[in-house]
Amino acid sequence: MTRRVVITGVGVTAPGSPGVKNFWDLLTAGRTATRRISFFDPSPFRSQVAAEVDFDAELHGLSPQEIRRMDRAAQFAVVTAREAIADSGLEFEALDPSRIGVTIGSAVGATMGLDQEYRTVSDGGRLELVDHNYAVPHLYNYMVPSSFATEVAWASGAEGPSTVVSTGCTSGLDAIGYAADVIREGSADVMVAGATDAPISPITVACFDAIKATTPRNDDPEHASRPFDASRNGFVMGEGAAVFVLEELESARQRGAKVYAEVAGYATRSNAFHMTGLRPDGKEMAEAIRVALAEARLNPEDIDYINAHGSGTKQNDRHETAAFKRSLGEHAYRTPVSSIKSMVGHSLGAIGSIEVAASVLAMQHDVVPPTANLHNPDPECDLDYVPLVARDWKTDAVLSVGSGFGGFQSAVVLANPDRSAR
Repeated sequence: MTRRVVITGVGVTAPGSPGVKNFWDLLTAGRTATRRISFFDPSPFRSQVAAEVDFDAELHGLSPQEIRRMDRAAQFAVVTAREAIADSGLEFEALDPSRIGVTIGSAVGATMGLDQEYRTVSDGGRLELVDHNYAVPHLYNYMVPSSFATEVAWASGAEGPSTVVSTGCTSGLDAIGYAADVIREGSADVMVAGATDAPISPITVACFDAIKATTPRNDDPEHASRPFDASRNGFVMGEGAAVFVLEELESARQRGAKVYAEVAGYATRSNAFHMTGLRPDGKEMAEAIRVALAEARLNPEDIDYINAHGSGTKQNDRHETAAFKRSLGEHAYRTPVSSIKSMVGHSLGAIGSIEVAASVLAMQHDVVPPTANLHNPDPECDLDYVPLVARDWKTDAVLSVGSGFGGFQSAVVLANPDRSAR
């Protein structure tokens, strides 16, 4: 019999104030956390806005040694995992540690730490031959993204399967899908899974400037992220993390756990087409959606809400709209769709997990978060994108999708495990 996998703990470190409650309050109020970059002087760059987390590592329980050892993204992962574990109510110390696993997604690893350390050892770029004596002692941890999974495993006492998933902007969805598969196959009973990224650094900003993927709307940061709007002109970079506790359904029920949602279906596809380009027909994303629905044993008509990738680039928004129509048919026109990137920006590999957090909270509260800054919809994006204001909406099954550079297209279906009985 196939083991059913559910989410019983949620942790979020998102732009604005960290924590699940602050995250949900921001989304449902339709507020934006996008602002002018404060981590460095952004004036030399084309895009000077981002969605930053107001994060104090010491205030969130990290020791001075942990702060010295870990890159900002690793700090996010550990703090967020601790919130998810506490929320789950599971007594991890009473579990067999070999049956606890970790899967963490990240697109760009320890970007901020590496950027900072290069500036230090090169004396601000002045030295061609850098002086390693000035580097932080744990620089090696910045070089290997696997250190993220290591840190979370240490924090949770996990001695089972531990891995990092790095598939660009779908990493956060793929980490959850992979973790659910690990439980289904019986290799672990509990997985601590999610994603983290802290990419707001000069090198990352310069890379996206070069391909003009990010918005140059620097005079109005709060309204710069405009998914599905006719005036959109690129995404707003973000940062953050979301981590979940996943476990087998019957075990969760036996201990009386609060079950947020079942990870009912997952699939990923690639377009093998272009590093940054997308075909307009949305075929590969539609195929990922179709397979995820089949695994969940749900019909298109069963989907109550779609949490879109919604990056705010013209080709992505149109590609996604086409994929929803292709996979859901006429039901796509009756289904609320929204993009939380309008409020928390695009945190690259982390955003898929952050969007899953928004999806399970939408199910818990029967409220669909809005797409902020959507005043003039693109005529080619003609679905119900829940403009500006959150909506009360009975939500038992959610489709969350992601699209990443390299052609990655992923879909996760989350469902109320008692849906069929109800």
